[in-house]
Amino acid sequence: MISPEIKNPPTSLFEKFKFLGPGFILSASIVGSGELIATTVLGAKGGFITFWIILVSCLVKVAIQLEFGKNAIVTGKPLMGSFSKLHGPKNWAVWTTFLLTLFKILQLGGMIGGAAIALSMLLPQLSPILLAFILGAVTSLLIYRNYYSIVEKTSMFMVVGFTVFTLASVIAVNYSPFGFTFSDLASGLTFTLPSDLIFVAIGAFGITGVASDEIIAYTYWCLEKGYAKYTGENDGSEEWKNRANGWIKIMYLDAIVAMVIYTVVTAAFYLLGASILYGNEAIPSGNELIETLANIYTQTLGENARLAYITGAFFVLFSSVFATLAYWTRLFPDIFGELGWIDWQDLKTRRTWVAILAWVLPVLWAIAFAFVKLPAFMVLSGGVIGSVLLLLVVYAAIQFRFKNDALNLASGYLSSILFWLSVVSIGMVSVYGIVKLI
Repeated sequence: MISPEIKNPPTSLFEKFKFLGPGFILSASIVGSGELIATTVLGAKGGFITFWIILVSCLVKVAIQLEFGKNAIVTGKPLMGSFSKLHGPKNWAVWTTFLLTLFKILQLGGMIGGAAIALSMLLPQLSPILLAFILGAVTSLLIYRNYYSIVEKTSMFMVVGFTVFTLASVIAVNYSPFGFTFSDLASGLTFTLPSDLIFVAIGAFGITGVASDEIIAYTYWCLEKGYAKYTGENDGSEEWKNRANGWIKIMYLDAIVAMVIYTVVTAAFYLLGASILYGNEAIPSGNELIETLANIYTQTLGENARLAYITGAFFVLFSSVFATLAYWTRLFPDIFGELGWIDWQDLKTRRTWVAILAWVLPVLWAIAFAFVKLPAFMVLSGGVIGSVLLLLVVYAAIQFRFKNDALNLASGYLSSILFWLSVVSIGMVSVYGIVKLI
């Protein structure tokens, strides 16, 4: 008997677009402090000549994400179940994910602090620390009921927000003395990399585009959107294979739309840095960068341009906090269930833990910011931890690839080439991040 939840995938492009959504949450998470600050700094240091690095870093990593999404659709189960089956000591990958994610509390403190600092530029009468706690409470209110539809719609709103305001800032630059031309853009597509920019470029490559957290999180959004439920359990039939192929291809479309969004916005931040700050002897760092660019807008284009840039910066920083809380409230109960600490199958227990984590985690992030007060350093610390987690993600993706290839679902020569290119590039950057730490 066929489950009433099973659906054949739509065939028309218009109908397919109705089933997009995980990519919007992914975009809200990806475009954050790394894209806003690190990408702008690379543009400031390299000018337009290294523009291609940003584009490649956003495009090449998506193949790993697709393999994780495919695994979620085929298994129909949360990711930690697959991680527990990876070769090696029992649950080593689950424990690794758990411990490394805990260390990222400092990073999230920097992210919520960065959002609070951006908001304090719009509301100077309120202190950033107070705003950090307020933003934490707002995020908790949006997440604690565990409704996927709220996460998706709120993410879509914030994605539209930071895309519109960021592109408006780029357009505004061309009405200022810092305008750039198409020849400037073309010079950044020559695949040239000056030797003095190699380390900065590798760092930007590692922090932009989809990273370990987003890749892991994407599996939960694919499940909650219903791709696996609509596909149904693998019964070995040709009908199941056709459904699986169809829903995997819709997931591919969703991931590609997300990639276009975060590539455009990341490229926009790069162009702002290259056009406004390139050639400056003293390049501001961290959140000073936001204030410096905002002041330049005020001097050249007036207060409205400044407000547009700061508003875009706020949406970028806060969207990452929101999407990360939504992800962590799924990840931790999954980990607890796999380790036998809670009954994952009990819906009431799961929802209780989601609510608890939704209120506790933002408080911890805000407290971390209140004590450390160095958002740029805090975010950077998470980037180093992410380099270690990337090694696990790449290893798991290879395992998933071999398993999924046996089913012969939505695969081909181009898919294989892109996957292994993604594995090599992410693996190299991850190793670089660890070596740099040592």
